[in-house]
Amino acid sequence: MSQATPTPVHLPQLNQPALQSSSASRTAPAQGSGGTDTQSPLLRPEGRVLSTLNPDGSRRWMTPKPSDGRFLRRRRAVAWILIILFAAIPWIRINGKPAILLDVMTRKFVFFGTTFRPTDTLLLALLLLSIFVGVFLLTALFGRVWCGWACPQTVYMEFLYRPVERLFLGAGYNNPKATVPAWRRAAMYVVFLVASAHLANTFLAYFVGTDRLVEWTFRAPTEHPTAFGVFIVTVGLMMFDFCFFREQMCTLVCPYGRFQSVLLDRGSLIVGYDAKRGEPRGKKARKKATDEPAPPPLAGCGEGCGCATKAEPAAIDPNRVGDCIDCTLCVQTCPTGIDIRDGLQLECLHCAQCIDACDAVMDKVGRPRGLIRYSSQNQLEGVATKKVRIGMIAYPLLLTAILTALVTLLFTRADAMVVQLRVQGTPYTVESDGSIVNVIRVRVDNRTEVSKAYTIEPTEGVVLREPVTVSVDGIASNEATLHIISKPSEFSRGHRTVGVRVSDGENFNEVKELSLVGPFGSLNGQKDAEKEGES
Repeated sequence: MSQATPTPVHLPQLNQPALQSSSASRTAPAQGSGGTDTQSPLLRPEGRVLSTLNPDGSRRWMTPKPSDGRFLRRRRAVAWILIILFAAIPWIRINGKPAILLDVMTRKFVFFGTTFRPTDTLLLALLLLSIFVGVFLLTALFGRVWCGWACPQTVYMEFLYRPVERLFLGAGYNNPKATVPAWRRAAMYVVFLVASAHLANTFLAYFVGTDRLVEWTFRAPTEHPTAFGVFIVTVGLMMFDFCFFREQMCTLVCPYGRFQSVLLDRGSLIVGYDAKRGEPRGKKARKKATDEPAPPPLAGCGEGCGCATKAEPAAIDPNRVGDCIDCTLCVQTCPTGIDIRDGLQLECLHCAQCIDACDAVMDKVGRPRGLIRYSSQNQLEGVATKKVRIGMIAYPLLLTAILTALVTLLFTRADAMVVQLRVQGTPYTVESDGSIVNVIRVRVDNRTEVSKAYTIEPTEGVVLREPVTVSVDGIASNEATLHIISKPSEFSRGHRTVGVRVSDGENFNEVKELSLVGPFGSLNGQKDAEKEGES
């Protein structure tokens, strides 16, 4: 597929005053020699560099008009379901534990009733990898549906903060010259602050748990200043993002839009404008639905998709006027301010607002819907599209392999894990009878939910100075110190491997191999120990 490009140079004259001025500045001829503006020593860009910037480099504030339609209603339902789930998941208990808890401080990670510790590195890596591959698969099947339908930035911006803003500002939302009483703006920011505080608390609940969060809420901030400071910073970031930064999070910061050039191909689902049907643009008289039958939908489109163009349209008559009446409503309703008629662009979120806006206009002028629709680049250009693409095969196979490995490792992992730790100081000592004593530290990780007492016993050929028993709480770790006695002759080139049996008396019974350091060759063990101790 072709690389997704920023908005091209040409843009039609737009209805909004702010957009008209920026469009005029783009299309106006350069003043003075060298293509520079006589009023500025800087070169003017040939086109809009970013949809969120004016030609003079100032911020272009977006005030998209909502376009009611079938996609907006569906997105609103999906958005509020996601908002409710996001707020409810920390309070849901599975096996007595939160559904999701990322407790970094105690290094416990809970996912749907299963607790992972940092020692479960492979399991955590497979879990994260499965999420990324799942997003790639979703993109291969449905395009950027995540950005337009499920991303928290889009969900809260378009279905919480902007509706509140339109409610309080009224006519001043789309008209900067309109006078809005100061108390309305103040009330709006109070609502924004309350919403941001709620989001911050919900966000923190995923990392500290609801029990600790409720305890902090009903205690004075001075009793937990660090937690309260984190809360204040999180609220400030929420306010900055949703009140100021807004769509720039998607167009400037989020890398997902940049990934689409490699995740999408010419057969991927996108929101596209049918140029063959819409061009050339111009005004036209309203046509009755009975004047001419609507062309059949594209092959492969689902029922009710609104598609109304042939797979192979005839050549455009230069004397005819296309179905696009150049009303620019598709631009005015776009949350990132792009013109979908300029083709696939990085800033497009695939939110389908332009589809709803265009369908409403087509209904008014008596033209069939689908001038802007969910389609693919190949379908819009009349090129046959393969029903099965590489991404639709590779991603499911890869995701299946990852999930199979994850589930297999999850159900076959032991109830505990024993790890040998490094010992500081002299690696061994020499007793008066010439025997070698190694001091070994081991850590026992209890992966079960109940406390366990682990007994560490020697295997054949291994001598422990004394038996060791270590108690470990559920989903916790504890350390034990072992004194292993060996003969100098049992070391080969200064190294020996021994095994100890670790058992909880119930389900866990494992032999752990330990690495010991001792005298090297035929040298006297005492001298070796002294030299190594001095080094």
